[in-house]
Amino acid sequence: MTVWLEEVRWTADGLIPVIAQEAATGQVLMFAWMNREALRLTVAEGRAVYWSRSRRRLWRKGEESGHWQKIIEIRLDCDEDVILLKVEQAGGIACHTGRRHCFFRELRDGQWQTIEPVLEDPEAIDRT
Repeated sequence: MTVWLEEVRWTADGLIPVIAQEAATGQVLMFAWMNREALRLTVAEGRAVYWSRSRRRLWRKGEESGHWQKIIEIRLDCDEDVILLKVEQAGGIACHTGRRHCFFRELRDGQWQTIEPVLEDPEAIDRT
């Protein structure tokens, strides 16, 4: 039974923002969206399933790259409108740019500076 899905405050588009965090280190890996089906499948499969707004379809993180996310915990914030996934990141890469995480630029002296190295060729990584 999925009564717990009714407690989530979905956007008008039927989505909820999701933050993926490495369970072992606390590092924020990425931000994505889920719809009801993505959240239900994430719970059922124990791996992150997101909703791609650009492709208008479900995508299983790592379905092409192998960089899937094993679910350790799923949390709902106090306003019931943001999901936090604590995950184990397979392959050590969460970003389609080939980096450990998606937050690889830092604002320094009024400019965005890339501060994280590419770990895998982005051409070889799933673009979802």
